[in-house]
Amino acid sequence: MTGALINAAAVVIGGTTGLALKGRVPGRVSETVTKAIGLCVCVIGVSGALKGDLMLLVVSLLLGSITGELLDVDGRLAGLGEALQKKMAGNDKGSTFAEGFVAATLLFCVGAMAVVGSIESGLTNDQSVIITKSVLDATAAMTFASYLGIGVLFSALPVFIYQGAIEFFAGFLKDMLTDGLVMQISAAGSVMILGLGVNMSAGAKIKVANLLPGLLFAAAYYYLFMR
Repeated sequence: MTGALINAAAVVIGGTTGLALKGRVPGRVSETVTKAIGLCVCVIGVSGALKGDLMLLVVSLLLGSITGELLDVDGRLAGLGEALQKKMAGNDKGSTFAEGFVAATLLFCVGAMAVVGSIESGLTNDQSVIITKSVLDATAAMTFASYLGIGVLFSALPVFIYQGAIEFFAGFLKDMLTDGLVMQISAAGSVMILGLGVNMSAGAKIKVANLLPGLLFAAAYYYLFMR
């Protein structure tokens, strides 16, 4: 699981750099930069979402959001972040540990590069996509950690587990994860990335994690109606 390890290490390195910058930038500058990065994340989300089938996006995200709310995916993921926060930051209610952990985990795990790069690493030991993703993730981790703190570094753990699992089972997943399927799942994931960008730039409170089941519904829709 070399690729997953490389990516997780990049998140830690980028996040550590961001922590070193935390508090050294004036508040108004930090706020403006955060919103600017949020707008860039929005653009990334929109560009990816436009590659997907519109009906697939509507159906998968509608069903996914209902399922996510019923299962309280966002609450459970935030609970994990809060449990880690208590170990690292005590009961500081003003801590952004959980927020950083959830936002970074979603950003780094949702997307085509995580899937495609992990499969290539597992099958052919080709790390080119993973290395490109690692550079992007390190930059994002640096930015996130500079204002959301150490919780961003802990997102390296789910990144390693998620991408490592895909890498380990790449031989079994190769035939299932066709280019068309990956594109449609990635488009649904891009809508979630757009949600993260809106939260960052506009201060919205979209529970993006509750949309995650939509990825499974996107795959199901593709197999039922688009193959």
